[in-house]
Amino acid sequence: MADVPKIVVLEGDETGQELLEESLRVLEPDVIGMELELEHYDLSLEHRRETSNAVVEEAAAAMKEAGFGLKAATVTPEGKDDVGSPNRIVREGVDGKVIIRTGRRIPGVTPIAGVHHPISVVRMAVEDAYGAKQWREGSEGAPDEVAYRTEKITRSTCRAVAEYAFRTAEQMGGMVYGGPKWTVSPVYEGMLKEELDAAAARNPEVPYRPVLIDATYAGLISSPPETPLVIPALNRDGDCLSDLVMPMFGSIAGAESVLLAFDDAFETQVAMAEAPHGTAPALQGKDVANPMAMILACGAVMHYAGVRGYGGAHRAARAIYESVLEACAAGVRTPDLGGHATTSGFTSEVVSRVRTKIDVWSSMGTTV
Repeated sequence: MADVPKIVVLEGDETGQELLEESLRVLEPDVIGMELELEHYDLSLEHRRETSNAVVEEAAAAMKEAGFGLKAATVTPEGKDDVGSPNRIVREGVDGKVIIRTGRRIPGVTPIAGVHHPISVVRMAVEDAYGAKQWREGSEGAPDEVAYRTEKITRSTCRAVAEYAFRTAEQMGGMVYGGPKWTVSPVYEGMLKEELDAAAARNPEVPYRPVLIDATYAGLISSPPETPLVIPALNRDGDCLSDLVMPMFGSIAGAESVLLAFDDAFETQVAMAEAPHGTAPALQGKDVANPMAMILACGAVMHYAGVRGYGGAHRAARAIYESVLEACAAGVRTPDLGGHATTSGFTSEVVSRVRTKIDVWSSMGTTV
């Protein structure tokens, strides 16, 4: 292992790129107190078109080798003959299995439905509705025209989601809650339920409450959880769930999203962090978009670098997470959270707090 962690930086489009550039200020060596190697790849729509997505494949290969990635939001064109979304290519390229997104209370922001405990959505990163084969039969526009889609999930992906969900719940002191619609689809969605039941048997100390996906949605809104929740989900179910859970705590830009690839023992081999939101073209150039998710994505990458044994990375991760939440608690918030801070202003506040924490901890000889 090299002395300095290499982070593959996947550049993006519109406000997504602006937020990435702001967040990288937090990873400057004089801020976090350690050196990093950043390797950049241009995943803008223009460059993806120019290279016919070759740049996406190159970035995925580099990230699989480095073990760490940081991605900006990218534009997905609508045309079926266009380059599409780079996300599937990246996820498959690093053999990603799980995406985890954790909604958490933002100090000074009142959550919806009285939710205060963290809620993590652990979803499939590949397979299911995304990448499914699709076609139509019959005359175009005719009443009897039929659209088809064939989807698949594999046992290995279901097992990764289930195992990681229980490990996360154990770390959080929470409950594994929810699941697919296994009663309607016992063969397809039932495979995930089988792996959840098996993981529950392996982890009897972790509370487990299997609930159908529709009842999961209803439960989140009608009955505020009394413990942290970890919700395992199919790919598209999890995408929709996280878009509900994030705003329940104030903003979809209030938490990071992490793609994970594992070895056979479910130890993390690749961690790529990003914001869960899109490119927000209406906010481009206005310096008002919330950078929280991208800054927390930086913190997440440093956390996983710490897990891999890079000295100082855990300390940097903690400093970033604490500084983001402390800034919000002090009233420094962007307009989506009821504040008046600019994108750059909020980032500057976080940078200042991270630098101070690292300096103080270093002067005290404290290891975090």
